[in-house]
Amino acid sequence: MRKRMLRGLIKQLPQNAMSRQMGKIMASRLSRFAINRYIKHYHIDTTMIEKPVGEYRTLKEFFTRRLKPEARPIDPAHQVIVSPVDGKVSQLGDIVEGTLIQAKKRDYSVLDLLGGDKQMAERFKGGSFITIYLSPRDYHRIHMPVEGKLFKYTYLPGRLYPVNEMGVEHVDKLFARNERLITYVQSKTAGCVAIVKVGALFVGSVKVTYNNTATTNIKGGRQVSEAIGGTPMFEKGREVGWFEFGSTVILLFEKGKMNWAPGLEVGSTVVMGQKIAETAEEEHAQP
Repeated sequence: MRKRMLRGLIKQLPQNAMSRQMGKIMASRLSRFAINRYIKHYHIDTTMIEKPVGEYRTLKEFFTRRLKPEARPIDPAHQVIVSPVDGKVSQLGDIVEGTLIQAKKRDYSVLDLLGGDKQMAERFKGGSFITIYLSPRDYHRIHMPVEGKLFKYTYLPGRLYPVNEMGVEHVDKLFARNERLITYVQSKTAGCVAIVKVGALFVGSVKVTYNNTATTNIKGGRQVSEAIGGTPMFEKGREVGWFEFGSTVILLFEKGKMNWAPGLEVGSTVVMGQKIAETAEEEHAQP
């Protein structure tokens, strides 16, 4: 009964406006006084962050902190696919009949996740997916899981339901309803890969490094899908974006292009740069 009441309350909340307001609060100079409490509450290891804690001027700056270069070594093997983020694997597996698993007895379609883009959804037919949840304590920069060329991005406006365990287990088609910013990559070794960055309640916004205007949680935002022109090859591990609060990344792979790393399963904790899969073939055609 209490969970049902809470779900009803969340649905009625002005999620997007609240998240934009949270972004403003986190960016205020007064928020710097909350940094040490935030570190203590979430047991954050500060030994690997890029700068001394005292140099962060706002909670937003600290939340989107970079790490020291040696903190997250990238598996260099040519055939290895790495985790793009720090987080917990909430689901992974095959894309069966165009659907992905969200939670027990809850699934959603690739077509809905990609905003109705039939051409891109067709590319992932029979492929594989992994969903990684980032908690408030995690490092929130997003990196390339493979080396490849960025050729298209899509912004999909939507709701901002929480993507924690409660949201995933109780909100139907959550990841296809929340705001998303999708980056499409063509690699030589892993084929086409979609990096789906999912917004959530209190996520100020999602940003990307390759486009200064592409972002989420825009008031009155409309769906945008554009080619990424003149983009150089991004190496594996290169930063491609960041969250301005906790959220989720979903990777989509084409059929027959990769195999999961031994031991990787639902509930596994991963860090950026860690091996999560290997490519199944040496080279694939460009788009």
